[in-house]
Amino acid sequence: MSVENITKPTESTPQKGLFSRFLTTVEWLGNLLPHPVTLFALLALGIVILSGILGYFEVSVVDPRPEGAKGRSPDGMIPVISLLSAEGLQRIVTGLVTNFTGFAPLGTVLVALLGVSVAEHSGLLSTAMRALVMNASKRMVTFAIVFAGIISNTASELGYVVLIPLAAMIFHALGRHPLAGLAAAFAGVSAGYSANLLLGTVDPLLSGITEAAARMIDPDYVVGPEVNWYFMFISTFLIAAMGTLVTEKVVEPRLGQYDSNEASVVLDKQKMEAPSDVEIRALKWAGVAFFSVCAVLALTVIPDNGILRHPNTGEVAGSPFLKGIVAFIFISFAIPGFVYGRLAGTMKNDRDIINAMSKSMGSMGLYITLVFFAAQFVAFFNWTNLGTVMAVEGAALLQQLGLDGPEVFVLFILMCGIVNLSLGSASAQWAVTAPIFVPMLMLVGFAPEVIQAAYRIGDSVTNVISPMMSYFGLIMAMAAKYKRDVGMGTLIAMMLPYSMVFMIGWTLLFFIWVFVLGMPVGPGAATYYQP
Repeated sequence: MSVENITKPTESTPQKGLFSRFLTTVEWLGNLLPHPVTLFALLALGIVILSGILGYFEVSVVDPRPEGAKGRSPDGMIPVISLLSAEGLQRIVTGLVTNFTGFAPLGTVLVALLGVSVAEHSGLLSTAMRALVMNASKRMVTFAIVFAGIISNTASELGYVVLIPLAAMIFHALGRHPLAGLAAAFAGVSAGYSANLLLGTVDPLLSGITEAAARMIDPDYVVGPEVNWYFMFISTFLIAAMGTLVTEKVVEPRLGQYDSNEASVVLDKQKMEAPSDVEIRALKWAGVAFFSVCAVLALTVIPDNGILRHPNTGEVAGSPFLKGIVAFIFISFAIPGFVYGRLAGTMKNDRDIINAMSKSMGSMGLYITLVFFAAQFVAFFNWTNLGTVMAVEGAALLQQLGLDGPEVFVLFILMCGIVNLSLGSASAQWAVTAPIFVPMLMLVGFAPEVIQAAYRIGDSVTNVISPMMSYFGLIMAMAAKYKRDVGMGTLIAMMLPYSMVFMIGWTLLFFIWVFVLGMPVGPGAATYYQP
């Protein structure tokens, strides 16, 4: 497959355009920062010092949650907790190891990678990739990757640990820049986090928080998990289209032609050739193995008495199946991978499986090192309440502006995006801000369902430029595989266009859908609140 060569920008071939120069400046400034490992170590130290200063001056904010709410202190205040104290030092010392081992993405990534490594080193992923994209146009490949990234959110961490590295592999095999593929998948998985064709685990989580906040005004108000489904369904196609355009019109031209000498590891010589008859046969049987695994798993969750449904409610939400999704990712890649390897002749016994797993684990050294320091930073940040205090203060500032028309959603979405840079968890951020914004906007006439839909836009689009996002370190490690000197500035500058375009485009869709067309954001969802 022929791919258009694009000259990489150099000093002799300067990039044109104000926006391109802006991104170059962002990248330059970002790369002035130290190595990400060093940066997270310094940030963790900075949190300790800052918490000590603010704690000394007894900085605190009023907790917006109602009395009796889980986690609310008896005095109704959220203070900054100092780590420059005897108790703080004890917590740092005793929590150093558990912060690292308990860092959620660490185990998820490593366990899933064990299964994916079998599929990768057997050749299954390469063959499936070639069969998929051999006859696809360049634009369709990009669109498919972004779209798959959005849909992958229904399978929890699948997009981060499987799709993003696979997208980089696809672009590299096609002669395109692998970081452009990584960026396209990352944008779909993370910046398009709330868009989807199906309801995901985040829907009941957010709706429960919204309902509790709405009942501060209306004690009988009910908010179901499906209340944003219409808007998130249509958003999926907009995000996929915008992600495709940003990748091909901004990110890929700016990256230029890829030089494999920039890689930090020896990359496989992947050629985009049609799979052989042996490979096709092995691929078909691997497919049979994959669907057999899926069929067995389906028997555990589809029947009403499925053994992996929630033991108390009988629902899939919150079930062992969803909580153990990483184990199923492992199985779903390892078994078909070995079946393919046996039939294709690339794997013969258990020793080959072990070697494949060991090889992949050996490439994760940088990620594990980075996670150690990133986990300390995230833990310190949470312990001190700094993220919560910042969220409450930012929300209060917006509230003081006194806006009461649809235009308030512009500032609301923007504020949610900014807060998301420091308080990465969607549920944690909404748990703090919903008790402020839901009652406030209900009092000026807007329904909780619409308020929640607007929040989900701001919460999603800045994920890809936030070092606080749990998988940011993993993405850095993946990028370093293809570009050894990649810095945080490089990654942020590469992803910033997605955040900007998604923020503008998604907000416009929200206003057109809700206030121009008058469409509901979900089944039975109201736009305006009427007491």
